[in-house]
Amino acid sequence: MKDDDFMYSDDTIAAISTAPGEGGIGIVRISGDKALEILGKIFVSYKNKKIEDFKTYTLRYGHIINPDTKSVVDEVLVSYMKSPHTYTREDVVEINCHGGNVMVKRILEIVIASGARLAQPGEFTKRAFLNGRIDLSQAEAVIDIIRAKTKESSNIAVGQLEGSLSKKLGIIRDELLGMMSHIEASIDFPEEGVDDVSYTELEESCTKIISEIEEMIRSSETGKILREGLNTVIVGKPNVGKSSLLNALLEENRAIVTDVPGTTRDIIEEYLNIKGIPVNIIDTAGIRETDDKVERIGVERTKKYYDSADLAILMLDFSQPFTHEDEMIFELSKSKKSIILVNKIDLAQRIDMEKVKKYAGSNEIIDVSIKNGIGLDKLKDKIYELVYRGEVSGKSEVMVTNIRHKDLLKKAKASLVSAVDGIKSKLPLDIVSIDIGDCLEHIGEITGETVREDVIDRIFREFCIGK
Repeated sequence: MKDDDFMYSDDTIAAISTAPGEGGIGIVRISGDKALEILGKIFVSYKNKKIEDFKTYTLRYGHIINPDTKSVVDEVLVSYMKSPHTYTREDVVEINCHGGNVMVKRILEIVIASGARLAQPGEFTKRAFLNGRIDLSQAEAVIDIIRAKTKESSNIAVGQLEGSLSKKLGIIRDELLGMMSHIEASIDFPEEGVDDVSYTELEESCTKIISEIEEMIRSSETGKILREGLNTVIVGKPNVGKSSLLNALLEENRAIVTDVPGTTRDIIEEYLNIKGIPVNIIDTAGIRETDDKVERIGVERTKKYYDSADLAILMLDFSQPFTHEDEMIFELSKSKKSIILVNKIDLAQRIDMEKVKKYAGSNEIIDVSIKNGIGLDKLKDKIYELVYRGEVSGKSEVMVTNIRHKDLLKKAKASLVSAVDGIKSKLPLDIVSIDIGDCLEHIGEITGETVREDVIDRIFREFCIGK
């Protein structure tokens, strides 16, 4: 990548900022020094008002024209926002035209032919970052808002966009800089009367910051689930009610339900919202030994999905004996966090519950009747409890949701732990300051002060074009 690709670029970019497909309104966004100039070439306002008289932050009615033929392309509303008080801190123009793939693409082509360049994925947000409007963690929150699957996950993303994580890291960064500057001053200017650095106070400060970083790391498992969803697989032998459970949670008939064992042979995957937690739930083929080639393939797929799941819901049949197939399912669950559902409690008991308890170990057993809606609320409560684990609250001030942030926080903590070890060993302060400086570097990588160019490019490539 060339330096001028990464640094501020003064060309004017344009892209469609609304989702593809049919809709009432489509938006073409333009950002850069020539945004208003380009609009002047292709827009004729009502009563032919001059483009240079366009008041910022207002809408103007008119028509987009083809500058070559002067023919009308569409009836539009246009807004103009003057730098630096815009999303990108550049001049921004937005053309609100009729929706649909054809019209917005046609207007975008005219904008590009009139002097703009097609924006790269995430380039509007990248310019907001490079122009100092937001830091890197806030920029990453933008895509989290777009991809949020529940109200709770969107609230966390909005909080991060507003700077909740940045403010917390800013406080830690200031404390680290204070330690570094005191150490350097005491080493470089001892004759100026700078107070000697107390090893005890330095250790206390580092230990305090380590504790704060650990708290953020603890929130990351829950944060990751709220950002990406809880991958949950339903497993059990045929005809225990797996598809009925999926339908009950979705409150619709998504999966076929019959009394014939082995009906579900393929994988059915759906997203649902359980108490604010986005759950990617997977209904799988029943696990049993079979000679049916198609069903056997389904069973193998079930095992693969099980291996990659965050949570397994193991289903048993209250009205049938505990069998070898049930033992196979429990064998799968040894290395997986699981919830045990004993279904069909509305029927006569034939299962040996003592054996179930023996195999379940520490995993909770919930009695349910999917048919009668018994036990579903308890299942939802248990999923919520497992996600939050009693360690973080859904209303926590700061919740880490990004794997990149988590990894950097771990590195920052390791650097400070190393600094504390050096302090306890009474190593020279200039040696200790190296570890503190490393911690500062890792914190800066989260917010963007010290991040590498290739990392920035990789982050913004995940964005859609137009944002």
